[in-house]
Amino acid sequence: MLPRSCNPSRRRPRTSFSFWGMVSGPGLSSPWGPHNPGTQGCLQTQASPGDSGLTRCVPSGMGVPTVTATRILKGQMNGKPGPETPLAMDRFPYLALSKTYNVDRQVPDSAGTATAYLCGVKANYQTIGLSAAARYNQCNTTQGNEVISVMNRAKKAGKSVGVVTTTRVQHASPAGTYAHTVNRNWYSDVNLPAEAQAQGCQDIATQLVYNMDIDVILGGGRKYMFPEGTPDPEYPDNPRQNGVRKDKRNLVQEWQDKYQGARYVWNRRTFLQAAQDPSVTHLMGLFEPADMKFEAERDVSMDPSLEEMTEMALQMLSRNPRGFYLFVEGGRIDHGHHEGIAYMALTESVVFDTAIDKAGQLTSEKDTLILVTADHSHVFSFGGYTLRGSSVFGLAPSKALDLKPYTSILYGNGPGYALNGSSRPSVTGSEISDRMYRQQAAVPLESETHGGEDVAVFARGPQAHLVHGVQEQSFVAHVMAFAACLEPYTDCNLRPPEGLSNAAHPRPVACLPSLLLLLAGALLLLLMPALH
Repeated sequence: MLPRSCNPSRRRPRTSFSFWGMVSGPGLSSPWGPHNPGTQGCLQTQASPGDSGLTRCVPSGMGVPTVTATRILKGQMNGKPGPETPLAMDRFPYLALSKTYNVDRQVPDSAGTATAYLCGVKANYQTIGLSAAARYNQCNTTQGNEVISVMNRAKKAGKSVGVVTTTRVQHASPAGTYAHTVNRNWYSDVNLPAEAQAQGCQDIATQLVYNMDIDVILGGGRKYMFPEGTPDPEYPDNPRQNGVRKDKRNLVQEWQDKYQGARYVWNRRTFLQAAQDPSVTHLMGLFEPADMKFEAERDVSMDPSLEEMTEMALQMLSRNPRGFYLFVEGGRIDHGHHEGIAYMALTESVVFDTAIDKAGQLTSEKDTLILVTADHSHVFSFGGYTLRGSSVFGLAPSKALDLKPYTSILYGNGPGYALNGSSRPSVTGSEISDRMYRQQAAVPLESETHGGEDVAVFARGPQAHLVHGVQEQSFVAHVMAFAACLEPYTDCNLRPPEGLSNAAHPRPVACLPSLLLLLAGALLLLLMPALH
């Protein structure tokens, strides 16, 4: 008989954690079964699974073409031809592909995808932390459809938890760790419709403070936390950066009042001091009114880098002997692509890779699972048979049919579309050397769109061998929970089958793959009519 945490109920709606767990479940197979990768896939330590670390890293919008272009740029920034230069994530031993679609969209947004990879449940477009039973912008569909993130489960298990992002901390991806909302744009009460307020829905900034106890919060988003008209400490003469809350609440002060060792900072100097102060148990650093600046425009004296935020967060969270869960997002990769400016997107990707490298240096592969995967891709491509060693931002060696040069990097749609009369504008070397150059696009849009293809998943550490094949995006959350024996996988540390030693398999797994495959197949057959 399967242990209770692995024993599926007879009927599960496709909106539930348990349903998507069953869709993902066959991948969570026993290391003693036919898919056994050997002891390398098992934890080679005597530490308890419950004391392990989990680091979930999201390079937002970093599809496979962006990964490759980032590798080239990283090499060229270091004086090399480029393609042979490994990224930090390239060195991870396990790799899979993740299907990124939302329940209601073939091409997803960052809210629905965040719900999948953070909560283990596929969701609808524009909704966060809710099953697909919730409907976009319909507040009255929120209650009863909340799904709980792995980070929340980690906190309940006694771990320290943190969120690090280069976007606003109320943005779709980081909000997936703590919020439940039918509209990803309800950053503060000023964005919340009166009807939604009357029905009891809360803005995301309020949920950041009250939904769960988060030990470390680092990113942008100051203005959503302060009363309307409150001058910003960094830009006091710019009214557009003032606080925006209509309810006049100071959420930063309310957050500080909750914890004896809480500290709020808004610049790099005070952040580095607070992060290294052992009396600080909770740290909130909000370094910009909204999103943090692109790395190419960052004021290094005022704003910490993603690498610094990751390092300080890991140092603080690692004080807890029960382990930690850290969410790290390079969120402005996505924004660079939406603007059709490849330089901004790819330099953000290089910075993200530096943060991954730092996380790898500060943690042990024996007790910390690091999992890196984008939320979605973009309609970004590069080609043109460019010579090895030529600038990734450069021109193709031959001209197009219109006898004009073209760049290796192009977008399928976006603001880079332009016509000069009835023809495509020419491109010059001086134009493309400008870091703000907007690559040409095939279809005119105000903002470039996401891509719908699968994204890569890179993993190292305990249970990283579970990352293999082509998986639903929700599978990622189940691997994270399983690796640390978090709900619903609290029985994952049972004895190995008779005849196998504990020494060879120090962290046995409870669920038997053959039974799971049969149950998953039967469940999917039963649910096929509902899925169509």
